[in-house]
Amino acid sequence: MSDKKIPSYTLWQMVRYMLKLGATGFGGPVALVGYMYRDLVEERRWVSESEYKEGLTLAQLAPGPLASQLAIYLGYCHYGMIGATLVGVAFALPSFCMVVALGAAYVRYGGLGWMQAVFYGVGACIIGIITRHAQKLAVKTMGKDKLLWLIASVLFIGTCLTEHESAALVLAAGFLVWFVAQEKVRNEPLKKIAIAAFVAIGILELILFYNAGSSHEITNQHLKTSGWLFLDMALFFGKAGAFVFGSGLAIIPFLFGGVVKQYAWLSDRQFLDAVAVAMITPGPVVITTGFIGYLVAGFWGACIAAFATFFPCYLFTIIPAPWMRRHGTHPAVVAVVGGVTSAAIAGAVVILGKRSITDITTAVIAVLTYGMLLKSKKIQEPVLIALSAMVGLLLCRFRP
Repeated sequence: MSDKKIPSYTLWQMVRYMLKLGATGFGGPVALVGYMYRDLVEERRWVSESEYKEGLTLAQLAPGPLASQLAIYLGYCHYGMIGATLVGVAFALPSFCMVVALGAAYVRYGGLGWMQAVFYGVGACIIGIITRHAQKLAVKTMGKDKLLWLIASVLFIGTCLTEHESAALVLAAGFLVWFVAQEKVRNEPLKKIAIAAFVAIGILELILFYNAGSSHEITNQHLKTSGWLFLDMALFFGKAGAFVFGSGLAIIPFLFGGVVKQYAWLSDRQFLDAVAVAMITPGPVVITTGFIGYLVAGFWGACIAAFATFFPCYLFTIIPAPWMRRHGTHPAVVAVVGGVTSAAIAGAVVILGKRSITDITTAVIAVLTYGMLLKSKKIQEPVLIALSAMVGLLLCRFRP
């Protein structure tokens, strides 16, 4: 811990703050980390500037949803493992309760027109929001770096074609950037060979995916009805939590590939509704896993999915903190994380867009949302989501 002085707040004060933020914090990860800075650094002065930046850097570089990891780290700063645990649970608990309640209502009343109408408008709005997120992140993190744009392009194309995110490609991208950045590797042909190998891995991933496609359907039905459902869920969502970089939105392609394509736990429509639920509730976006878990296996399914997703995030915050402080700010590491996250979010736009942009009306909602976010920084995303929900309800009401 970087600051040994006695904290000016109690652990329970921090826990209460995180409970409130988790229950009222709309706007996604960027907004949530902004609220933490305003409240905890500028106004209450519970956390120093250096501690906040330290935690934000680790949250950006280590796998895990950004806002959740920052909250865990801030709890760890002055109160160690107990602080990290209680603060992490407090931050995620309100939104978890909300998505479980919505999951119960969805299962019982999912066929009602008003719920489908809300998701009709919100789903299209989300496409505009995610598109703007992907654009801003790509420009900020990759700039004019041709290698990073190549990596992001390969990941993006692979995600679009297979509709899931490849962990092997993510790891290969990290190694490639590290390798090329080494001062000792001055041999240009060697660098070109490394880049060509990365592209070849991407092509091989596509070939293997399409060759294995026919066998997935049989396996899916077996897994869905087997007695090993909870174990399958724990392993899958644990893997998902271990490969989320920077934003809960980046988990969408990975979740879609497993939940819809590999295991067939949900339909396309149900998955899109799950993402919409995550966007209309406060707290971390990645809490959508709780909603998905409820649809798959009820309350205990929600608990397993949420715990399995957040537990790696907790470990990746606590265990590597000392090492990350020494090496995590390396420019190459920062850059590749930004590139991977940009590609994942851009892939989410395509995956969700195929299913939410179903007619001219939804296309107009998506374009207008993107245009308003592009033109004005003052417009809040929750406001746009609420307006889109109202549009969906009105269209449903007056539809013949």
